[in-house]
Amino acid sequence: MSFISIRSVEHYYEWITADNNAQPTGKPVMVFLHGWAGSARYWESTARAIADDFDCLLYDMRGFGRSPLPPSPPKSSYDLETYARDLAELLEALNLPRVFLNAHSTGASIATLFLNLYPEKVEKAILTCSGIFAYDEKSFTTFHKFGGYVVKFRPSWLASIPFVDRLFMARFLRRSLPTEVSLAFLKDFLMADEEAAIGTMVTAVSKRAAEEMPQEFARLSVPTLLVAGEFDQIIPAIMGEQAASLSKKVEFVIIPNTAHFPMLEDAPTYLQRIREFLPAAA
Repeated sequence: MSFISIRSVEHYYEWITADNNAQPTGKPVMVFLHGWAGSARYWESTARAIADDFDCLLYDMRGFGRSPLPPSPPKSSYDLETYARDLAELLEALNLPRVFLNAHSTGASIATLFLNLYPEKVEKAILTCSGIFAYDEKSFTTFHKFGGYVVKFRPSWLASIPFVDRLFMARFLRRSLPTEVSLAFLKDFLMADEEAAIGTMVTAVSKRAAEEMPQEFARLSVPTLLVAGEFDQIIPAIMGEQAASLSKKVEFVIIPNTAHFPMLEDAPTYLQRIREFLPAAA
């Protein structure tokens, strides 16, 4: 396991390469960003599938997965810009001047900000399950309140209850995943730091995000592919289509019969779509 200190937080990272080398081999680098309360683990199968063409860098964002906050965490906000700047420092620390990005859900919102803050650092980007939304004070307040309860009540014994992983993942999926994959999602959720989980939830689903994310999509200058799941209940495909329409730099595709994890629910179609977007990597 490899860790690197980024702004006083030890961040877990790993390389996935064709020859299972623990270091990059000189191929173009693809960096993966995970979504809310997740970890880089769910990107592993996608990374292995493209490792013949890319050296794949996976990492867990601060407060999630294997990057826990220290007992006395540094003063830090949990806005999306904080995580975008973490990524910039990670790339600098690993001496990666220019990369490809593939980011999912909240990670895709972070990546969108990163693309506008550091466009010179990215060759092409893939945003998986991302979009824009309208602000609704009542529904947002309810969401934050309910989400806060869910985050605060996360007993570790939940993971030992039979089939609870399927119940946990049901809202995110159109097609079921193997038990070991769903259970890993549940364990990541249980591991997430409370402060980071609530902080990112509040900033990602907020009036500010609703007002600013359309502007961020409109500003994109890096060639970008936005991939949506046809039956995604978390970020419906229409939200992705609306976001993509704001910039000529963004291509939009829908993966049929999938929901919030199209890269796992229909890996062959997902991989075909991203390979079509990355002809230079073929």
